Amino acid sequence: MASPLYQSIELLSREKGIEPEIVVGAVEEAIALATRKFYKTQENMRGELNKETGEITAYVYKTVVAGDDEVEDPVNQITLEEANELAPGAEVGSEIRMYKDTSPLGRIAAQLAKQVIFQKVREAERDTVFQEYAHREKEVLTATVKRVEGQDTIFDLGKAEARCPKREQSRLESFSIGERVRVVLLKVDRAAKGPQVIVSRAAPELVQNLFQSEVPEIYDGTVVIRAIAREAGERTKIAVMSRDKDVDPVGACVGMKGMRVQSIIRELRGEKIDIIEFSEEITTFAEKALQPAKVSRVSITDLGEKQLEVIVDDTQLSLAIGKKGQNVRLAAKLLGWKIDIKSEEEKRQEVEQQMQALSGGPTTPIEQVTELGDGIIQKLVAAGITTVESLADMTPEQLEEIPGIGEKTLERISVAVRHYFGHFEEGEPGAEVASEAASAAGGEQEAAEPAAEGAVAVVEAAEQPHGEEPLETAEVEDTLAPEVEGSPDEDDLVHEIQDEAADEEAAVEDQEDEAAK
Repeated sequence: MASPLYQSIELLSREKGIEPEIVVGAVEEAIALATRKFYKTQENMRGELNKETGEITAYVYKTVVAGDDEVEDPVNQITLEEANELAPGAEVGSEIRMYKDTSPLGRIAAQLAKQVIFQKVREAERDTVFQEYAHREKEVLTATVKRVEGQDTIFDLGKAEARCPKREQSRLESFSIGERVRVVLLKVDRAAKGPQVIVSRAAPELVQNLFQSEVPEIYDGTVVIRAIAREAGERTKIAVMSRDKDVDPVGACVGMKGMRVQSIIRELRGEKIDIIEFSEEITTFAEKALQPAKVSRVSITDLGEKQLEVIVDDTQLSLAIGKKGQNVRLAAKLLGWKIDIKSEEEKRQEVEQQMQALSGGPTTPIEQVTELGDGIIQKLVAAGITTVESLADMTPEQLEEIPGIGEKTLERISVAVRHYFGHFEEGEPGAEVASEAASAAGGEQEAAEPAAEGAVAVVEAAEQPHGEEPLETAEVEDTLAPEVEGSPDEDDLVHEIQDEAADEEAAVEDQEDEAAK
């Protein structure tokens, strides 16, 4: 019959989940260490527990060598001659035991033995836990909330305790003592001082396990979960596909009236879940992953680096990015690609900049916009605006900061620039006017010469006083031909006079506006 001491050892072994031999070895080692320290010796010492009587003894053992010449460690070795005196029949290589009296051991030795036993039992317990859970990483376990230590929650797994750090918890969850929940086994940390099993409530595997429990099609393999991206407490995106063409993967996960997915949402304390149909085509998959935003187009910018460019409407940009970038971040995790989202306006500006870079940049002088007039051109050049393109890129507020430019001048600049760029879109109208004038004059000369003569004829006819007979076309040509050859066009003179008058009028109005302010 086992002694009461050995029975206690067996009870402790069952409680800690370790073998009784481990505890017995710890007790024997503790007794040997306490005895060696009591006798202040460096000799090799062992302890021995008698299971029947419960008696613990300690002894010194020495190795037998042939003679004095072979003794290398006098403390732990003994010659054959000395060994035969203590134990007749001893042989070379055998061990000689010499028992030590353990009765003088006092309280200090017992306390030392107790510490050694606890340390050995704790190490054995940790090794048992490691062997039990080391190969079960990413597995979903059922645990009971045991206690809360600071920001960490301690779970009872049955054979061991598990720790759930704050970073592995959902901000929506709070547990009460004794509550049973499902957790994901992350890893087993042998170096930790406290519970060495680390579990999580924020891992994507938890969502996958919940869908397997709630959706029979996923459990039997008809519907397959291809990817999961999760931010615990906020939102989860899950991509599913069906192996049966007659089964809708998204509908199977949602369930009738959303019953299946609502059950999972309740388990996750209200976390939002987006269920997306998986596609092998990455651009199509990206469009679905960015839902609920509507994507205009998706293009692959770098296949090696796995980079995508997504263009959305200006009104959909904020929805595609999501709150604090959450939607695009989860989509990138789901795809395994980098996503660059741009609005239509941003893409247009980028293309324009690239075209300007290819064309060498704007080089059109501002003097080509003749409608501005010399006065306004001088003010703009003085302000450092020397090209039409730079003038077109300026805002009205920037132009008003230039000295001498007010609202009237600003309006005239806008009209002149718009007319200038309109010529490139509609074509120059001068050729059509010249052709019509040449046909009316009936000349057979080049198109430019009849156009000039027709213009002069129109000016002269306009200046004829009422009551006088208009001159014939031939007479007008003979009379004004020398002037046309040697003097500037009268139509140009009229425009110059009108431009100067408009400049003076705009300057006066601007001064009045500034005085009124």
